[in-house]
Amino acid sequence: MGGGIGAQIVTQLRQALPLDVEILALGANAVATQKMMQARASRGASGENAIRVSIGAADFILAPIGVVIPNSMMGEITPTIAEAVAGAPARKLFLPINQPHFEIVGIEWRALTKQIDAAIETIQQAIAGFHSKSQA
Repeated sequence: MGGGIGAQIVTQLRQALPLDVEILALGANAVATQKMMQARASRGASGENAIRVSIGAADFILAPIGVVIPNSMMGEITPTIAEAVAGAPARKLFLPINQPHFEIVGIEWRALTKQIDAAIETIQQAIAGFHSKSQA
């Protein structure tokens, strides 16, 4: 849907995480990927096959929940993309962003930046835990 949310995620990740953390931008289309690359993602790829092939390299997936719902985001999320993301071994952190054809209930509304901050905090804690285990 233009990469605005993805670019915001990448911007906040880049500000919060060490520079050696690789941020892989996988966009449903080239415009989305380009915006995430401009936000300083490390690498990027676009389209259904690129997502299907590359998603397995991720340790974390941070995205709107629509990425696991076929035909969401105005049809950009194909069933293959949704299945690849849902089936990826990475830890998934989904942002509860409503779409015109579905609504997420029972979740307190928070600004997107606050949602992303909460997800980044989870990633930071996981990275810190990994580093402390590897140093032991």
